Amino acid sequence: MSTHVLLTGASRGIGAAIADALRARDVVLFAASSADADLAAQDGPEQLWDTALERLDGRVDVLINNAGVFEAAPLDASDEAWLAQWQRTMTINLEASTRLSRSAILAWRAAGSGGRIVNVASRAAYRGDSPAHWHYAASKAGMIGVTKTIARGYAAQGILAFAICPGFTMTGMAEDYLASRGGDKLLADIPLGRVAEPEEIGTIAAFLALDAPASMTGAVLDANGASYVR
Repeated sequence: MSTHVLLTGASRGIGAAIADALRARDVVLFAASSADADLAAQDGPEQLWDTALERLDGRVDVLINNAGVFEAAPLDASDEAWLAQWQRTMTINLEASTRLSRSAILAWRAAGSGGRIVNVASRAAYRGDSPAHWHYAASKAGMIGVTKTIARGYAAQGILAFAICPGFTMTGMAEDYLASRGGDKLLADIPLGRVAEPEEIGTIAAFLALDAPASMTGAVLDANGASYVR
């Protein structure tokens, strides 16, 4: 029986690479993007879950939370602008993924079926980020905390949770960031000598979604070229 997968943030970058990796496998995939639901809207995550059930014949076996934003909140911005950016980032990056995870767990518990959650977090969860991205680091650290809590709380019911922490990845967003921060200097901080390719993150996500042994639940996998080791 094919595995039914809901993937968020699938339109570009890491999300598109995850979608490509999954399409090479025996899965039924709903590769969702902002065109399918606004995760910043009050009921956006629940609407997306309902849409996924329609697209996937009433069953989601794996949820991959990849959707997110990386937007600056400079320290010297106005109070209103700074707080608004915090709220937007936390809503999309952390709250939406948590609400989707809750919908998945409630469905799996009701069906007695088990399932898998894969959260795409960031190196920033452990290492921190730039002075303009406190909120981004906090949102990704929150994803790690949620992942571990789900793994510990529901493993006995066959509900598994994993996270990936990429460092810089060669998406359009990463290219712009590298250029704005002096790319050579940043690359010098990566022992591997290059940033990750989206396809590498896609391979990891597909492994966790489909192949990782159950005993790995709660694992957080790094993909940062040894720029942060723990």
